[in-house]
Amino acid sequence: MKKLNNGHSAFVTAREHLQIGNAAAAIILVEDGRYLLQLRDNIESIWYPGHWGCFGGGVDPGEDPVGALRRELQEELAFGFNEARFFTELEFDLAGLDLGRYYRKYYVVRMTLAEMEGLRLTEGVGLAAFDGDTVLGSLDLSPYDAFALFLHARGFRIGKQG
Repeated sequence: MKKLNNGHSAFVTAREHLQIGNAAAAIILVEDGRYLLQLRDNIESIWYPGHWGCFGGGVDPGEDPVGALRRELQEELAFGFNEARFFTELEFDLAGLDLGRYYRKYYVVRMTLAEMEGLRLTEGVGLAAFDGDTVLGSLDLSPYDAFALFLHARGFRIGKQG
């Protein structure tokens, strides 16, 4: 598979088929308040190559989202969590493309600094922990993960006025 130097051009100009399906993602909150993110591979066949995003992945048929998240974090980081707290769900209605409806469910997963030091990255080209301001202001994030992270970091801005 051809690797590209720029994730933006890879996503925009690629002609490879992209897989769609339900997904579960972790908003990994490190005990010092930072968010642990993955720098995605820079290959044409994935969504938002070369972007930062949440760890997680597809929910297999018959699998529940938390089980999928547990499997994905074990595969991607060799990390097992005790608790995943549901945070939000984004739904994608692709009926206009004759493709149906899909979801991306986000769960908050807490991690200690010691656990972060013991991670082993097996998917993506990097991982790093960032404070909320850096996440929202300086990184090229996958759009759906950017929205979920905004809701988590700045949700206090949303609500009824007056």
